[in-house]
Amino acid sequence: QVQVMETGGGSVEAGGSLTLSCEFSGYTYLAHTRGWFRQVPGKEREGVAVIDSSDKSMYSPSAKGRFAIFKDNTKNAIYLQMNNLKPEDTGVYYCAVCTEADIVTETLWDRADYYNGWGQGTQVTVSS
Repeated sequence: QVQVMETGGGSVEAGGSLTLSCEFSGYTYLAHTRGWFRQVPGKEREGVAVIDSSDKSMYSPSAKGRFAIFKDNTKNAIYLQMNNLKPEDTGVYYCAVCTEADIVTETLWDRADYYNGWGQGTQVTVSS
């Protein structure tokens, strides 16, 4: 059974930085995609950044240039470094994994229904 554990998050002023961490266990598939989604009340979960087993990554337009996703294979973990945070970055950030394939393509990377393992979510609040 896939297990996903997030840490990090919190409150920060606009312009500040935060790093989210996520560790995975319970799967050993070579092809997989892992990443971060954000959800705010009343809206669907949206993709922020993902990375696959070949290190191909993709970002949302709002995250590009400010956020960086990277991984540590020795810890089976990924991280999201968020810089120059804005109030609109506020939300619950979920770590997710698709254990079945590399899906970092324009049409699939942010399809939440393709991800079969999810963390509990961590709150990020950016004040102006």
